[in-house]
Amino acid sequence: MAKNDFLYLAALKLGTYSLGPGYRAAIWVQGCPFHCKGCISPEWIVPGGVLTDIEDIAHRILDEPAIDGLTISGGEPMMQTSPLYRLTRVLKRAKRDFNVICFTGYRIQDLMNKPPSPRVRNFLNEIDVLIDGPYIAAKNDNIGLRGSSNQTIHFLSDALKEHDFEHNPRKIEIDLLDGEAFIVGIPPRQLNPAWDQAMVSILRR
Repeated sequence: MAKNDFLYLAALKLGTYSLGPGYRAAIWVQGCPFHCKGCISPEWIVPGGVLTDIEDIAHRILDEPAIDGLTISGGEPMMQTSPLYRLTRVLKRAKRDFNVICFTGYRIQDLMNKPPSPRVRNFLNEIDVLIDGPYIAAKNDNIGLRGSSNQTIHFLSDALKEHDFEHNPRKIEIDLLDGEAFIVGIPPRQLNPAWDQAMVSILRR
């Protein structure tokens, strides 16, 4: 098997309404060169994760007929562009409409001028919406699919241009992953104190 047949995966969610329009799959990759203060998933910064076959990921997503999109986050997706390029090609060439949203801490200009890994340009060609720039906690304005207002939403195709990614209210879902609570979506600013208060109330029962 070639290196680009496998992805260092942190988490996979089959079916969510909180990371873009429609009913989506979401994957979070492991490893990130950025250390943004207030990162929601610091445990996914370090290299590692589960080495997962791209074909397996694609089959699991395509076996869910209602899923019509994929959102990719992390970690930092642009550190694993070869396997992600292969995955998105498989999904977008399946016999149904499929769109791709991707988050990255890199700016698109830097990705084009100094790509951090192979096949960045190929991967960008498969992405419909790119949300770029590092997360800055002080600029978290509590709206939209981007985490903070310094981030930019780029429509790289017309597939999702009719959707408002900047102003819609945020939605989150809470799942259990390996026995721990797992938040899916862009958390609102007040989530941490609200979460802590809810946990205290539960423990007092």
